[in-house]
Amino acid sequence: MKSYMATPSTIERKWFVVDAADKTLGRMAAEVAKILRGKHKPTFTPHMDTGDHVIVINADKVVLTGKKLVQKTYFRHSGYLGGTTFTTAGDMLKKNPVRMVELAVRGMIPKNRLGSQVYTKLHVYAGPEHPHAAQQPEVLKIDVR
Repeated sequence: MKSYMATPSTIERKWFVVDAADKTLGRMAAEVAKILRGKHKPTFTPHMDTGDHVIVINADKVVLTGKKLVQKTYFRHSGYLGGTTFTTAGDMLKKNPVRMVELAVRGMIPKNRLGSQVYTKLHVYAGPEHPHAAQQPEVLKIDVR
């Protein structure tokens, strides 16, 4: 019995649409990361990018539980002395909800070249519209609340 290893010619990619409205951020991001990585497929190969493209819409309507809107902070550094910037999750949700979802998914994929390749298949939009209708994406139901 030999183990199956996917090759670039045998990988089939699909496009999925996920509606983030009224979904918990972390739980939704975990499911999206699983689809991006390809772990839902029987042809999953750890060293290959076998995942599918995921379009996340309505990122501005994502939900955070507890006191995370006030207490959770996002850190950035400009590279200069004293160039630290801390942003609360509530402010990030108002100003840049796309970045908030991207950071949540980014934290759940590998931190290497494979992870960078997987991350390019994520497409996040704040509203209900997206420019990927030509790819005929399937609606993906994620049952998290």
